[in-house]
Amino acid sequence: MNVVTVNASKKYDVVIGTGFIDVLGDKVAPFMSGKKIMVVSDDKVFPLYGERAVTSLKNAGYIVTSFLFPSGEESKNISTYSKIVEAMFDAEMTRKDIVVGIGGGVVTDIAGFAAATYQRGIGLIMVPTSLLAAVDASVGGKNGINLSRGKNQVGSFYQPSAVFCDIETLWTLPEEEYTNGCAEIIKYSMIVDNGMFDLIRDKDIKDQYEDIITKCITIKRDFVEADEFDNGKRMMLNFGHTIGHAVEACSGYTVPHGRAVAIGMSAITKAAVVNGYCTEDTRMQLDELLEQYNLLDDLKYSADDLMDKIKVDKKNSSGMLRIVIPKQIGSCWIKEIYKEECHKWIVLGGAR
Repeated sequence: MNVVTVNASKKYDVVIGTGFIDVLGDKVAPFMSGKKIMVVSDDKVFPLYGERAVTSLKNAGYIVTSFLFPSGEESKNISTYSKIVEAMFDAEMTRKDIVVGIGGGVVTDIAGFAAATYQRGIGLIMVPTSLLAAVDASVGGKNGINLSRGKNQVGSFYQPSAVFCDIETLWTLPEEEYTNGCAEIIKYSMIVDNGMFDLIRDKDIKDQYEDIITKCITIKRDFVEADEFDNGKRMMLNFGHTIGHAVEACSGYTVPHGRAVAIGMSAITKAAVVNGYCTEDTRMQLDELLEQYNLLDDLKYSADDLMDKIKVDKKNSSGMLRIVIPKQIGSCWIKEIYKEECHKWIVLGGAR
């Protein structure tokens, strides 16, 4: 078992290990001053782990309510959020009670936002069950929902009280969910040189889950502690995301987040080579690793369509856009460009 402590506006531990689901009642006890817990999950994850978690919580003496919603990015919206907080109100939850989010990135995002805003903030425990949520979405305090034309346009910064990454839950992941998480891990290996790029190239990620997840969370911890509210250094974690979010939106969210980020990383690196910011060798190494994890894909949408989505991206500021550019494996930097210039980068990245 590994523990990474995050010293943000709230200090908390991210615990990486096994066997947490069936003892969740004991795990949440140090963070409870009330008696009520709402478990937020989706209709795919809950049948696998939710019922076991609820049993443990009830056996520990807590009054437990469950809220389930249809799995998928399309559920990450105002309607689902409204139903969750209404259910919390109906359950007569107070600021002494907690929300437990059990699931992937959509679950942790929307559960976190509900906890952050209900009665201006109640307790929050994250139990990520996907690789992407374990290494990224459940840690760092970013949470929120999508609007009809923009991803993560409504949300807050709100740190959990604890995160329990149960590696046993990752063994049931469909292949697509596994590769989604691999994309975020490859992102971390591109922005910080801690030897992880070679580790995941030489040995499959699923054969070293605990070590790799710990490395990723440690990297994210360092960025969050330096820039909790995403005004500068933390933006480095957006490598591949500007184009990636546009790909998701253009696909009607049929292209999942991790695969879209992989497309974005490959495209921005290709453009960086043409513009002289990194070498062809760097691009080739990245693409080879993406291909190794079945994540290498072309940028299939037009530059105009992608720009329509990027124009409403929350990272825009006064006509400027910050993009993350690789210099070499393990080293990236943030460049501020005019939105109009972004169109050229997308074309150089392979857009039609």
